[in-house]
Amino acid sequence: MKVLRDYLDSIHPKFEKGAKLEKFYPIYEMIDTFIYTPGETAQGDVHVRDALDLKRMMSTVAIALMPVILISLYNTGYQANSVIMGQGITPEGWRPALLSMLGMSFDPSNHLCNLLYGALYFIPIFLVTQMAGGLCEVLFATVRKHEINEG
Repeated sequence: MKVLRDYLDSIHPKFEKGAKLEKFYPIYEMIDTFIYTPGETAQGDVHVRDALDLKRMMSTVAIALMPVILISLYNTGYQANSVIMGQGITPEGWRPALLSMLGMSFDPSNHLCNLLYGALYFIPIFLVTQMAGGLCEVLFATVRKHEINEG
């Protein structure tokens, strides 16, 4: 990890004010503070400051979301498989083809089938929303010359 810290420190001057890559400083800072705790400390008079770093706090939120995500994966697959089996439908498209390739059925009593089929609906939507939100945050932080907070 020392090699990575040294590398990030060596490229830092390229992103400082007046440097060639100045406008990309928020992206550099996002990567640096995601991997390492920020090195800046407050200077001056006494003031109240908590020890929480917003990026570290958001990782707690992501961990807290895991049970909800798993339940939504399972429930989405269960609901879809229940309709497929209940109505005798033969599903078409890339999701059923991939599930069949993995040797899975559309049995609502099979927990793994429910979880995987639900994931095939949930994960693409989740990835698109995360990428769109991340891109907007990076874009706005870069234009406004602010830090990327939740990145």
